[in-house]
Amino acid sequence: IFKFLGAISVDLGNERIKPYLPTILTPLYRELNSNYAEQDPTLKNLSQEIIELLKKLVGLEAFSLAFSSVQKQANQKRAMRKKQRALQTVANPDIAARRKLKRHKNKAETRKRKIESLRPMHQAKRHRSHSLKDLAMVE
Repeated sequence: IFKFLGAISVDLGNERIKPYLPTILTPLYRELNSNYAEQDPTLKNLSQEIIELLKKLVGLEAFSLAFSSVQKQANQKRAMRKKQRALQTVANPDIAARRKLKRHKNKAETRKRKIESLRPMHQAKRHRSHSLKDLAMVE
């Protein structure tokens, strides 16, 4: 898709690409600013190359205006999601508590996997399943 965006921008030329510049820059900016663990470095390099190409094509001033608007929009979206999450915590405490428990459980599992990878002979303790115990009528 990034190659397609680059080809379209070169094909359209300087003047006809300017209205579409923020639309083209949005996925490129997202790829440049992403910080997830399994990120493909070739995608990051390709997005950087296309940004440089666009900079040369439309000029620094027009590019800077479009890029800053994309940055501002991304920051607003991020702030809005954060605000929504905070409001949901207050409005629905049970959902927030479930999310927190899930996060803690995932954190513990990650810690166990990390210990297991560092020390293969060491077996982390596994929680026993209490499903049969819960089903039994114990008083």
